[in-house]
Amino acid sequence: MYIGLGIFLIVIGAILTFALHATTVGAVDLQMIGWICMAAGVLAIVLSLAITRRTTAGYSARRVSHTDPATGSRVDEVDVDPGR
Repeated sequence: MYIGLGIFLIVIGAILTFALHATTVGAVDLQMIGWICMAAGVLAIVLSLAITRRTTAGYSARRVSHTDPATGSRVDEVDVDPGR
C-alpha cells in the first residue's frame, strides 16, 4: 500500500532536486526538500516491505473436516500457528 506513496515521493523529490532550477524568496531550499522527499519515499518502501514480510512469514493454518459419528453432523477444526 505504501509502495505507491514511496514511489510518488521519490519522483517528486527527484523533480525538486534535479529538474527544477528555481529560486525562492526566503530560506526555502527546494533541493533539500527534494532530498528529504526521496529519503521519505525510500523509507516508506522499506517499511512497507518489512511489515508485509513480517505478517506473512511463518504463518500456517490447518483445517480438518470430519463427520461426528454420534450425531452425524460435520465438524470443522481449524488450527492457526502465527509463528511468533
